Amino acid sequence: MTEAARIAAQLSAQYGEDAAVIATLRAAEVAAQGDTEALTHWDEVIAILESGNRAPTGPAN
Repeated sequence: MTEAARIAAQLSAQYGEDAAVIATLRAAEVAAQGDTEALTHWDEVIAILESGNRAPTGPAN
């Protein structure tokens, strides 16, 4: 699991349907600071959340 997928899964577990909104707010914060590397990371997290391709957070059955 990539770091972005792990973060997306955590946000989804914590915030449910609002996870993409939270990720967007964090992306805006790092963009305002001029941190392009962090912005790229948050853009990837947002893309995962919006596509619905979240990795499972628990053990496989």
